[in-house]
Amino acid sequence: MQANDITGDATAEGRGRVVLQVLPRLETGGVERGTVDVAAAAAARGDTSLVASAGGPLTYQVERAGAEHVTLPLHRKDPWSLWRNAALLEALIRERGVEIVHVRSRAPAWSAWLAARRTGARFLTTFHGTYNFRSGLKRRYNAVMTKGDLVIAISHFIARHMQENYEIDPARVRVVPRGTDLALFDPSRIHPDRLAKLAQRWRLPDGVPMIMLPGRLTRWKGQALLVEALMRLRERDFVCVLVGSDQGRSGYREELEKLIGDLGLGRKVILGGDCNDIAAAYMLCDVVVSASTDPEAFGRVASEAQAMGRPLVAADHGGVPEQVLDGETACLVRPGDAADLARGLTWALDLDTQARERLARTARAQARKFTREGMCASTLAVYDELAALGAQVRTPEQMSRIDTAGAQRSLTEL
Repeated sequence: MQANDITGDATAEGRGRVVLQVLPRLETGGVERGTVDVAAAAAARGDTSLVASAGGPLTYQVERAGAEHVTLPLHRKDPWSLWRNAALLEALIRERGVEIVHVRSRAPAWSAWLAARRTGARFLTTFHGTYNFRSGLKRRYNAVMTKGDLVIAISHFIARHMQENYEIDPARVRVVPRGTDLALFDPSRIHPDRLAKLAQRWRLPDGVPMIMLPGRLTRWKGQALLVEALMRLRERDFVCVLVGSDQGRSGYREELEKLIGDLGLGRKVILGGDCNDIAAAYMLCDVVVSASTDPEAFGRVASEAQAMGRPLVAADHGGVPEQVLDGETACLVRPGDAADLARGLTWALDLDTQARERLARTARAQARKFTREGMCASTLAVYDELAALGAQVRTPEQMSRIDTAGAQRSLTEL
Protein backbone atom coordinates (compact mmCIF):
# COMPACT_ATOMS: atom_id res chain seq x y z
CA MET A 1 0.00 0.00 0.00
CA GLN A 2 1.27 3.44 -0.88
CA ALA A 3 0.25 5.53 2.13
CA ASN A 4 1.86 8.86 2.78
CA ASP A 5 3.95 8.78 5.95
CA ILE A 6 4.15 11.94 8.06
CA THR A 7 6.94 11.67 10.60
CA GLY A 8 7.78 13.65 13.70
CA ASP A 9 9.88 16.04 11.65
CA ALA A 10 6.78 17.59 10.04
CA THR A 11 6.03 21.18 11.00
CA ALA A 12 3.08 23.43 10.39
CA GLU A 13 2.51 27.14 10.65
CA GLY A 14 -0.73 28.07 12.39
CA ARG A 15 -3.14 30.27 10.46
CA GLY A 16 -5.81 30.83 13.07
CA ARG A 17 -8.01 28.05 11.75
CA VAL A 18 -11.07 26.70 13.53
CA VAL A 19 -10.67 22.97 14.14
CA LEU A 20 -13.18 20.67 15.84
CA GLN A 21 -12.23 17.26 17.23
CA VAL A 22 -15.09 14.85 17.89
CA LEU A 23 -15.16 11.76 20.14
CA PRO A 24 -17.66 10.04 22.46
CA ARG A 25 -16.19 10.92 25.85
CA LEU A 26 -13.02 12.31 27.42
CA GLU A 27 -12.26 9.33 29.62
CA THR A 28 -8.77 7.99 30.25
CA GLY A 29 -7.29 6.24 27.21
CA GLY A 30 -4.95 6.60 24.28
CA VAL A 31 -7.53 8.11 21.94
CA GLU A 32 -8.60 10.63 24.55
CA ARG A 33 -5.03 11.49 25.52
CA GLY A 34 -4.12 12.08 21.89
CA THR A 35 -7.15 14.32 21.47
CA VAL A 36 -6.06 16.48 24.39
CA ASP A 37 -2.48 16.68 23.11
CA VAL A 38 -3.53 17.75 19.61
CA ALA A 39 -6.08 20.22 21.01
CA ALA A 40 -3.31 21.82 23.07
CA ALA A 41 -0.91 21.95 20.11
CA ALA A 42 -3.53 23.55 17.85
CA ALA A 43 -4.38 26.16 20.48
CA ALA A 44 -0.70 26.88 21.11
CA ARG A 45 -0.08 27.74 17.47
CA GLY A 46 -3.04 30.09 17.30
CA ASP A 47 -5.88 27.94 15.99
CA THR A 48 -9.32 27.99 17.55
CA SER A 49 -9.27 24.51 19.00
CA LEU A 50 -12.61 22.90 19.84
CA VAL A 51 -13.36 19.46 21.25
CA ALA A 52 -16.90 18.04 21.30
CA SER A 53 -17.76 15.07 23.51
CA ALA A 54 -20.09 13.97 26.29
CA GLY A 55 -17.43 15.08 28.77
CA GLY A 56 -15.30 13.17 31.24
CA PRO A 57 -12.25 13.44 33.50
CA LEU A 58 -10.00 14.93 30.80
CA THR A 59 -12.32 17.83 30.02
CA TYR A 60 -10.45 20.14 32.37
CA GLN A 61 -7.17 19.35 30.57
CA VAL A 62 -8.68 20.46 27.26
CA GLU A 63 -9.71 23.77 28.79
CA ARG A 64 -6.47 24.22 30.70
CA ALA A 65 -4.58 23.82 27.42
CA GLY A 66 -6.37 26.82 25.91
CA ALA A 67 -8.86 24.79 23.88
CA GLU A 68 -12.63 24.78 24.35
CA HIS A 69 -14.84 21.82 25.19
CA VAL A 70 -18.41 21.61 23.90
CA THR A 71 -20.64 19.08 25.67
CA LEU A 72 -22.82 17.05 23.31
CA PRO A 73 -24.32 13.53 23.77
CA LEU A 74 -21.87 12.00 21.31
CA HIS A 75 -21.55 8.78 23.33
CA ARG A 76 -25.01 7.64 22.20
CA LYS A 77 -25.15 5.11 19.37
CA ASP A 78 -28.84 4.58 18.55
CA PRO A 79 -29.94 5.81 15.08
CA TRP A 80 -32.10 8.62 16.45
CA SER A 81 -29.21 10.00 18.52
CA LEU A 82 -26.84 9.79 15.55
CA TRP A 83 -29.29 11.80 13.47
CA ARG A 84 -29.88 14.34 16.26
CA ASN A 85 -26.15 14.71 16.91
CA ALA A 86 -25.65 15.46 13.22
CA ALA A 87 -27.96 18.46 13.60
CA LEU A 88 -26.19 19.59 16.78
CA LEU A 89 -22.79 19.34 15.14
CA GLU A 90 -24.04 21.14 12.05
CA ALA A 91 -25.22 24.03 14.21
CA LEU A 92 -21.88 24.13 16.04
CA ILE A 93 -19.90 24.11 12.78
CA ARG A 94 -21.94 26.97 11.35
CA GLU A 95 -21.93 29.02 14.57
CA ARG A 96 -18.18 28.76 15.13
CA GLY A 97 -17.05 28.74 11.49
CA VAL A 98 -15.38 25.33 11.80
CA GLU A 99 -13.15 24.55 8.82
CA ILE A 100 -11.94 21.06 9.74
CA VAL A 101 -13.88 18.34 11.58
CA HIS A 102 -11.56 15.65 12.97
CA VAL A 103 -13.30 12.51 14.25
CA ARG A 104 -11.78 9.69 16.27
CA SER A 105 -14.59 7.20 16.87
CA ARG A 106 -17.21 5.46 14.77
CA ALA A 107 -20.58 6.42 16.29
CA PRO A 108 -19.96 10.19 16.39
CA ALA A 109 -18.18 9.90 13.04
CA TRP A 110 -21.49 9.15 11.31
CA SER A 111 -23.02 12.29 12.77
CA ALA A 112 -19.94 14.40 12.04
CA TRP A 113 -19.69 13.09 8.48
CA LEU A 114 -23.21 14.23 7.72
CA ALA A 115 -22.69 17.60 9.46
CA ALA A 116 -19.48 18.20 7.51
CA ARG A 117 -21.17 17.38 4.22
CA ARG A 118 -24.04 19.74 5.00
CA THR A 119 -21.76 22.63 5.88
CA GLY A 120 -18.84 22.13 3.50
CA ALA A 121 -16.32 21.66 6.32
CA ARG A 122 -13.39 19.38 5.62
CA PHE A 123 -13.78 15.91 7.18
CA LEU A 124 -10.78 14.11 8.71
CA THR A 125 -10.78 10.73 10.44
CA THR A 126 -8.22 8.90 12.53
CA PHE A 127 -8.41 5.12 12.19
CA HIS A 128 -7.38 4.00 15.68
CA GLY A 129 -7.93 0.24 15.59
CA THR A 130 -8.83 -2.82 13.53
CA TYR A 131 -12.50 -2.52 14.57
CA ASN A 132 -13.75 -6.10 14.62
CA PHE A 133 -16.36 -6.98 12.01
CA ARG A 134 -18.27 -10.24 11.74
CA SER A 135 -20.93 -9.12 9.29
CA GLY A 136 -21.38 -6.90 6.31
CA LEU A 137 -23.43 -4.48 8.40
CA LYS A 138 -20.64 -4.07 10.94
CA ARG A 139 -18.14 -3.53 8.15
CA ARG A 140 -20.37 -0.75 6.78
CA TYR A 141 -20.57 0.77 10.25
CA ASN A 142 -16.77 0.76 10.54
CA ALA A 143 -16.32 2.14 7.04
CA VAL A 144 -17.26 5.64 8.14
CA MET A 145 -13.70 5.92 9.43
CA THR A 146 -12.47 5.70 5.84
CA LYS A 147 -14.76 8.49 4.58
CA GLY A 148 -12.42 11.33 5.48
CA ASP A 149 -11.14 13.71 2.83
CA LEU A 150 -7.90 12.51 4.37
CA VAL A 151 -7.55 9.58 6.77
CA ILE A 152 -4.91 9.26 9.49
CA ALA A 153 -3.69 5.74 10.26
CA ILE A 154 -1.86 5.38 13.56
CA SER A 155 0.58 2.83 12.12
CA HIS A 156 1.54 1.27 8.80
CA PHE A 157 -0.16 -1.89 10.07
CA ILE A 158 -3.46 0.02 10.29
CA ALA A 159 -2.88 1.58 6.86
CA ARG A 160 -2.49 -1.92 5.40
CA HIS A 161 -5.56 -3.12 7.31
CA MET A 162 -7.69 -0.36 5.77
CA GLN A 163 -6.47 -1.13 2.28
CA GLU A 164 -7.13 -4.86 2.69
CA ASN A 165 -10.59 -4.57 4.23
CA TYR A 166 -12.15 -1.32 2.98
CA GLU A 167 -12.35 0.52 -0.30
CA ILE A 168 -10.04 3.48 0.21
CA ASP A 169 -7.71 5.34 -2.08
CA PRO A 170 -4.18 5.02 -0.63
CA ALA A 171 -3.53 8.61 -1.71
CA ARG A 172 -5.90 9.79 1.04
CA VAL A 173 -4.05 7.96 3.84
CA ARG A 174 -1.51 9.65 6.10
CA VAL A 175 0.42 7.56 8.63
CA VAL A 176 0.88 9.45 11.89
CA PRO A 177 2.24 7.20 14.66
CA ARG A 178 1.05 7.77 18.19
CA GLY A 179 3.49 9.59 20.42
CA THR A 180 4.99 9.13 23.87
CA ASP A 181 5.52 11.95 26.36
CA LEU A 182 9.30 11.77 26.84
CA ALA A 183 9.11 14.27 29.69
CA LEU A 184 6.98 11.79 31.62
CA PHE A 185 8.88 8.69 30.53
CA ASP A 186 12.34 9.98 31.43
CA PRO A 187 14.56 7.77 33.63
CA SER A 188 16.42 10.80 34.99
CA ARG A 189 13.22 12.20 36.49
CA ILE A 190 12.22 9.13 38.49
CA HIS A 191 13.02 9.77 42.17
CA PRO A 192 14.02 6.68 44.20
CA ASP A 193 11.14 7.34 46.58
CA ARG A 194 8.70 6.59 43.77
CA LEU A 195 10.36 3.23 43.17
CA ALA A 196 10.37 2.41 46.86
CA LYS A 197 6.66 3.20 47.14
CA LEU A 198 5.73 0.81 44.35
CA ALA A 199 8.08 -1.91 45.59
CA GLN A 200 6.46 -1.70 49.00
CA ARG A 201 2.95 -1.75 47.56
CA TRP A 202 3.65 -4.89 45.53
CA ARG A 203 5.88 -6.40 48.27
CA LEU A 204 8.71 -7.05 45.85
CA PRO A 205 11.66 -9.07 47.16
CA ASP A 206 15.04 -7.33 47.08
CA GLY A 207 17.45 -8.20 44.31
CA VAL A 208 15.02 -10.35 42.32
CA PRO A 209 14.52 -9.56 38.59
CA MET A 210 11.09 -8.10 37.89
CA ILE A 211 9.04 -8.81 34.77
CA MET A 212 6.10 -6.50 34.03
CA LEU A 213 3.16 -6.70 31.67
CA PRO A 214 1.29 -3.37 31.65
CA GLY A 215 -2.27 -3.43 30.30
CA ARG A 216 -5.83 -3.77 31.44
CA LEU A 217 -6.87 -7.26 32.49
CA THR A 218 -8.60 -8.51 29.37
CA ARG A 219 -7.98 -11.82 27.65
CA TRP A 220 -6.45 -10.52 24.43
CA LYS A 221 -3.71 -8.62 26.28
CA GLY A 222 -2.10 -12.02 26.94
CA GLN A 223 -1.72 -12.22 30.71
CA ALA A 224 -2.68 -15.90 30.74
CA LEU A 225 -0.22 -16.59 27.92
CA LEU A 226 2.55 -14.93 29.91
CA VAL A 227 1.72 -17.01 32.99
CA GLU A 228 2.02 -20.16 30.86
CA ALA A 229 5.38 -18.97 29.55
CA LEU A 230 6.60 -18.26 33.08
CA MET A 231 5.81 -21.83 34.09
CA ARG A 232 8.62 -22.87 31.74
CA LEU A 233 10.98 -20.59 33.67
CA ARG A 234 9.75 -21.48 37.17
CA GLU A 235 13.20 -22.68 38.27
CA ARG A 236 14.61 -19.20 37.65
CA ASP A 237 14.58 -16.37 40.15
CA PHE A 238 12.04 -13.71 39.13
CA VAL A 239 8.86 -11.92 40.11
CA CYS A 240 6.23 -10.88 37.59
CA VAL A 241 3.71 -8.07 38.09
CA LEU A 242 0.63 -7.86 35.90
CA VAL A 243 -0.13 -4.14 36.05
CA GLY A 244 -3.63 -3.02 35.13
CA SER A 245 -7.21 -2.84 36.29
CA ASP A 246 -9.71 -5.60 35.60
CA GLN A 247 -12.29 -2.87 34.81
CA GLY A 248 -15.01 -5.10 36.19
CA ARG A 249 -13.82 -8.26 34.44
CA SER A 250 -13.83 -10.24 37.68
CA GLY A 251 -14.31 -13.54 35.85
CA TYR A 252 -11.04 -13.18 33.94
CA ARG A 253 -9.23 -12.05 37.06
CA GLU A 254 -10.44 -15.12 38.93
CA GLU A 255 -9.36 -17.29 35.99
CA LEU A 256 -5.86 -15.79 36.16
CA GLU A 257 -5.67 -16.29 39.91
CA LYS A 258 -6.63 -19.96 39.49
CA LEU A 259 -4.11 -20.46 36.67
CA ILE A 260 -1.34 -18.90 38.75
CA GLY A 261 -2.19 -21.15 41.68
CA ASP A 262 -2.54 -24.31 39.61
CA LEU A 263 0.90 -23.75 38.05
CA GLY A 264 2.53 -23.14 41.42
CA LEU A 265 3.44 -19.55 40.61
CA GLY A 266 1.64 -17.90 43.53
CA ARG A 267 4.90 -16.55 44.98
CA LYS A 268 6.18 -15.34 41.61
CA VAL A 269 3.21 -13.67 39.86
CA ILE A 270 1.41 -10.65 41.34
CA LEU A 271 -1.80 -9.07 40.11
CA GLY A 272 -0.75 -5.49 40.74
CA GLY A 273 -3.97 -3.69 39.87
CA ASP A 274 -4.07 -0.19 38.46
CA CYS A 275 -0.96 1.97 38.76
CA ASN A 276 -0.97 5.78 38.89
CA ASP A 277 2.81 6.00 38.39
CA ILE A 278 3.43 3.85 35.36
CA ALA A 279 6.73 5.58 34.51
CA ALA A 280 8.13 4.49 37.88
CA ALA A 281 6.80 0.99 37.27
CA TYR A 282 8.79 0.80 34.02
CA MET A 283 11.88 2.02 35.86
CA LEU A 284 11.41 -0.56 38.60
CA CYS A 285 11.19 -3.55 36.28
CA ASP A 286 13.91 -5.43 34.41
CA VAL A 287 11.81 -6.72 31.50
CA VAL A 288 8.65 -5.34 29.86
CA VAL A 289 6.25 -7.71 28.11
CA SER A 290 3.61 -7.06 25.45
CA ALA A 291 1.98 -10.46 24.87
CA SER A 292 -1.19 -9.39 23.08
CA THR A 293 -2.79 -12.26 21.21
CA ASP A 294 -4.58 -9.86 18.85
CA PRO A 295 -2.41 -7.32 16.99
CA GLU A 296 -2.05 -3.93 18.64
CA ALA A 297 -3.02 -1.08 16.34
CA PHE A 298 0.11 0.75 17.51
CA GLY A 299 1.17 -0.60 20.91
CA ARG A 300 2.35 2.36 22.95
CA VAL A 301 3.90 0.04 25.56
CA ALA A 302 6.74 -0.55 23.09
CA SER A 303 7.67 3.13 22.87
CA GLU A 304 7.22 3.66 26.62
CA ALA A 305 9.48 0.72 27.44
CA GLN A 306 12.13 1.99 25.02
CA ALA A 307 11.90 5.52 26.43
CA MET A 308 12.65 4.09 29.86
CA GLY A 309 15.54 2.03 28.46
CA ARG A 310 13.99 -1.31 29.31
CA PRO A 311 14.25 -4.51 27.22
CA LEU A 312 10.94 -5.48 25.63
CA VAL A 313 9.59 -8.91 24.76
CA ALA A 314 6.65 -8.50 22.38
CA ALA A 315 4.44 -10.38 19.96
CA ASP A 316 5.59 -9.94 16.39
CA HIS A 317 2.44 -8.48 14.88
CA GLY A 318 0.43 -5.26 14.67
CA GLY A 319 2.14 -1.91 15.07
CA VAL A 320 4.81 -2.98 17.56
CA PRO A 321 7.44 -4.21 15.03
CA GLU A 322 7.41 -0.74 13.41
CA GLN A 323 8.69 0.81 16.64
CA VAL A 324 11.43 -1.52 17.84
CA LEU A 325 14.75 -2.93 16.69
CA ASP A 326 14.43 -6.70 16.96
CA GLY A 327 17.45 -8.16 18.72
CA GLU A 328 18.67 -4.72 19.81
CA THR A 329 15.89 -3.07 21.82
CA ALA A 330 13.40 -5.92 21.84
CA CYS A 331 12.87 -9.61 21.21
CA LEU A 332 9.90 -10.24 18.94
CA VAL A 333 8.19 -13.60 19.44
CA ARG A 334 5.52 -15.60 17.68
CA PRO A 335 2.06 -14.37 18.73
CA GLY A 336 0.18 -16.74 21.03
CA ASP A 337 3.20 -19.05 21.47
CA ALA A 338 4.05 -19.57 25.15
CA ALA A 339 7.27 -21.44 24.36
CA ASP A 340 8.58 -18.66 22.13
CA LEU A 341 7.54 -16.08 24.71
CA ALA A 342 9.61 -18.00 27.28
CA ARG A 343 12.53 -17.83 24.84
CA GLY A 344 12.19 -14.07 24.64
CA LEU A 345 12.03 -13.74 28.41
CA THR A 346 15.21 -15.80 28.72
CA TRP A 347 16.95 -13.46 26.25
CA ALA A 348 15.97 -10.41 28.30
CA LEU A 349 16.76 -11.92 31.71
CA ASP A 350 20.18 -13.11 30.52
CA LEU A 351 21.38 -9.67 29.40
CA ASP A 352 24.49 -8.70 31.36
CA THR A 353 25.13 -5.20 32.71
CA GLN A 354 27.00 -3.96 29.65
CA ALA A 355 24.39 -5.35 27.28
CA ARG A 356 21.58 -3.74 29.27
CA GLU A 357 23.34 -0.37 29.23
CA ARG A 358 23.91 -0.63 25.47
CA LEU A 359 20.28 -1.62 24.94
CA ALA A 360 19.08 1.30 27.07
CA ARG A 361 21.00 3.84 24.99
CA THR A 362 19.73 2.41 21.71
CA ALA A 363 16.17 2.09 23.00
CA ARG A 364 15.97 5.70 24.19
CA ALA A 365 17.24 6.90 20.81
CA GLN A 366 14.62 4.76 19.07
CA ALA A 367 11.85 6.13 21.31
CA ARG A 368 12.65 9.64 20.15
CA LYS A 369 11.16 8.71 16.77
CA PHE A 370 7.72 8.35 18.39
CA THR A 371 7.14 11.43 20.52
CA ARG A 372 4.04 13.33 21.54
CA GLU A 373 5.46 16.47 19.92
CA GLY A 374 6.06 14.62 16.65
CA MET A 375 2.54 13.22 16.63
CA CYS A 376 1.06 16.67 17.21
CA ALA A 377 3.21 18.37 14.58
CA SER A 378 2.32 15.70 12.04
CA THR A 379 -1.40 16.00 12.79
CA LEU A 380 -1.26 19.78 12.42
CA ALA A 381 0.49 19.28 9.10
CA VAL A 382 -2.50 17.20 7.97
CA TYR A 383 -4.78 20.04 9.08
CA ASP A 384 -2.76 22.43 6.93
CA GLU A 385 -2.96 20.07 3.99
CA LEU A 386 -6.74 19.88 4.35
CA ALA A 387 -7.08 23.64 4.74
CA ALA A 388 -5.18 24.13 1.50
CA LEU A 389 -7.92 22.18 -0.29
CA GLY A 390 -10.48 24.78 0.79
CA ALA A 391 -14.10 24.29 1.74
CA GLN A 392 -16.24 21.81 -0.15
CA VAL A 393 -18.66 23.84 -2.24
CA ARG A 394 -21.86 21.96 -3.04
CA THR A 395 -24.95 22.89 -5.02
CA PRO A 396 -28.38 22.88 -3.34
CA GLU A 397 -29.28 19.80 -5.37
CA GLN A 398 -26.21 17.95 -4.08
CA MET A 399 -26.99 18.99 -0.53
CA SER A 400 -30.52 17.69 -0.89
CA ARG A 401 -29.33 14.31 -2.08
CA ILE A 402 -26.90 14.06 0.83
CA ASP A 403 -29.47 15.09 3.42
CA THR A 404 -32.40 12.96 2.35
CA ALA A 405 -31.00 9.95 0.53
CA GLY A 406 -27.69 8.30 1.30
CA ALA A 407 -26.98 9.91 4.67
CA GLN A 408 -30.39 9.28 6.21
CA ARG A 409 -30.47 5.73 4.91
CA SER A 410 -26.99 5.02 6.29
CA LEU A 411 -27.86 6.34 9.73
CA THR A 412 -31.19 4.56 10.03
CA GLU A 413 -29.89 1.22 8.70
CA LEU A 414 -26.95 1.25 11.10
